[in-house]
Amino acid sequence: MSRSGEVRWAAIVAVLALLLGPLAGTAAAADGPTVKLSRSQAGTGGSITVSGSGWRARALLMILVCGQAVPARGVPGGTNSCANADGRAVTTDAKGRFSRKLPVAEPPVPCPCVVHVATVTGAKAEADAIFQVAGHAVEPLPAETGGGRLSVLTDTRLDGSGGLLTWFGAPPARTLAFTVGNVGTSAVRNPVFQVGTAHGVFAPQWEDQQWRGTIRPGGKARIELPVELTGGAHGEYTVSLKYGGKVLAEQPWGVGRPWGVTLFWVLVCLVVPAALFRIGMAVVDRVRPRPAGGIRHRGLRLPELALRLPGFKPSTAAHAAPATSTLPWFTPDADPGAAGGRLSAPHDDSPTSPTTPTREGST
Repeated sequence: MSRSGEVRWAAIVAVLALLLGPLAGTAAAADGPTVKLSRSQAGTGGSITVSGSGWRARALLMILVCGQAVPARGVPGGTNSCANADGRAVTTDAKGRFSRKLPVAEPPVPCPCVVHVATVTGAKAEADAIFQVAGHAVEPLPAETGGGRLSVLTDTRLDGSGGLLTWFGAPPARTLAFTVGNVGTSAVRNPVFQVGTAHGVFAPQWEDQQWRGTIRPGGKARIELPVELTGGAHGEYTVSLKYGGKVLAEQPWGVGRPWGVTLFWVLVCLVVPAALFRIGMAVVDRVRPRPAGGIRHRGLRLPELALRLPGFKPSTAAHAAPATSTLPWFTPDADPGAAGGRLSAPHDDSPTSPTTPTREGST
């Protein structure tokens, strides 16, 4: 083959590489996670198929269309520059592969755009593929500032502990402590970090927190940022730290259940019914009808009880009290106690009785 033929074939191979490169959409090195797109351009309302390999097995991934990004720089603005409402989640198979259809939506910032794929839980991994949203505005990427760059030098940790109020449902709070160093060429003044809290497999909720101070090139600083959850929160949480659109560190946080709230409701379920029962019984006792002769006291009266106690001599007043018969089959006229209190045997008092003496001279 002549030299001109070799040049012609080299030109053809170069053109084919340029044409097939965007279609392949390869976004990472061969030894890392990769992303491929079925089409490199589509309009709003359409859809594309996103596939990938080299990911962690059984990993949960989030697929988004993001603007102001290229694979070489990633997504500097974070997910704030992505069409989050139209994102899709997918789980990789046992070999770390996936395939998912993604609707095309315009990101909130101009293109150049990418399809951004990142892990939701576990070790962080991400990859991007070039994608053009047809009809969407395109603007040059903002120039990279050659200023300071912060890097985490030590492991992050959560300082603090829960108290009695937390046990009763108060918001759990900790302090995220870490040390950063400035590996850039200029000083970093009052850096703004993003602290995110995620519960389980849900995406983190980010909050901007500014640290007051200056970190000179080659210097380092100890930074402490407050982290607070909602009241009554419990379970497994993950605290993430982001700076400049990149996640710098993650820290797990196991939050105990607020058992004081459970104890409170148990006491309420016991005390309230008991109080209602007592109130109801008091109302019933007040409104029930009374006997006509007044309240009758049950049991023995004091004089009767004293007479029945062995070795107890009743007083004169007790003897003076009239004794009434307690036998129901005697009427007042037939009561033996009403006959003068005699305890002798009955005898005949009639005038004809032979034992009764008569006076002389009587007729």
